Amino acid sequence: MPNEDDITSLQGPVEEINGKLMLRIPLDVAGDRLREASRGISEIDGEFLCVVIPHWLADDLRLTAGSLVSVDNRNGKFNIHPMSSDSIQ
Repeated sequence: MPNEDDITSLQGPVEEINGKLMLRIPLDVAGDRLREASRGISEIDGEFLCVVIPHWLADDLRLTAGSLVSVDNRNGKFNIHPMSSDSIQ
């Protein structure tokens, strides 16, 4: 069972780039843990880990450009959780 200390969690906005909804996560902040969990759904662009959010997932999570999300690598997977405006500090 994974140790809670091995979980990386970050918060940030969804961006629209070239007509696609995307998460751009600075590599120096996220480290290799989010990179490993997002293998196959992400690519490296300069100093960013870029994850395109498929339209079906954006619709399901009600995400648009500017939506705030939390991402983590719990259970070895790349997880995206929408954040309500009430939870932003």
